[in-house]
Amino acid sequence: MAMLAVLTPLLMLGVVLALGRYEELLLPEKRNEVTELVPLTEPRKS
Repeated sequence: MAMLAVLTPLLMLGVVLALGRYEELLLPEKRNEVTELVPLTEPRKS
């Protein structure tokens, strides 16, 4: 029973870390996005 109490958190940590690595492989990095604010309309001249 003590072994179960020790191994369960370690197993859960391994699963969380493995899922994090899997997520990094699935989701591409978004490096080519525009980071500046671009106005949608022409500025009004008064």
